[in-house]
Amino acid sequence: MQQAKRAYDAVAQKERRDQLIVEHLPLVRHLVGKMAAELPPGVDVDNLESAGVLGLVEAAHRFDPERGAQFKTYAYRRIRGAVLDELRRNCPLPQQMLQQMARVRQAYEALPPPATVADLAAATGLNEMEVADCLAAIRMTRWLSWEEHGQPIGTRLDDPHQPDRVVEKEEQLRLLTEALGALDERERLIVTLYYLEDLRLKEIGEVLHLSESRISRLLNVALFHLGEYMRMHGG
Repeated sequence: MQQAKRAYDAVAQKERRDQLIVEHLPLVRHLVGKMAAELPPGVDVDNLESAGVLGLVEAAHRFDPERGAQFKTYAYRRIRGAVLDELRRNCPLPQQMLQQMARVRQAYEALPPPATVADLAAATGLNEMEVADCLAAIRMTRWLSWEEHGQPIGTRLDDPHQPDRVVEKEEQLRLLTEALGALDERERLIVTLYYLEDLRLKEIGEVLHLSESRISRLLNVALFHLGEYMRMHGG
């Protein structure tokens, strides 16, 4: 009898794990899609999704419902960690991008704050979309090096800290509201649709009649300007 019960429990547990995996596959696609929007061009999104699925499977096997946590919250961390690990292993930046990143960093250090993407483009000889790609690559390298992964607005070059290191949460929210108001209309709309309305790049592109790649670059420009505003007004 005991052996039969153990066999039954094992089958039931496997069915619960399989159900969690199937139900949360959309979470993998959603999370990878959101992360990919802030990554430089050329990143293999299919590989990232495969890594995310493996993270989901691991989460389903390790999840203990008796600890009181929601599976979605637990799985989110595991999926994101698996995607970041895949980026560390298999996403070397091309030499041209590394050279352009160095030019952007050098220009940024020489410019008086707050810098804009237009300022960086003028100082480096790159166009604004090339600068946006460099900013995305710089953000990715920070993702892969930080022990604690940053918030979306953490775009300040070579700053390993978060915006809330100098302000309390209420003050940070106030600054973020002001920073959003300081963006131009299109940048503010893209950030609002992406983060607050949770639209995908394709959906935003349909609203604005622009390609996904264009929306991604404009989003990275907006994130940089938000980060600069926070840096200037947050200390």
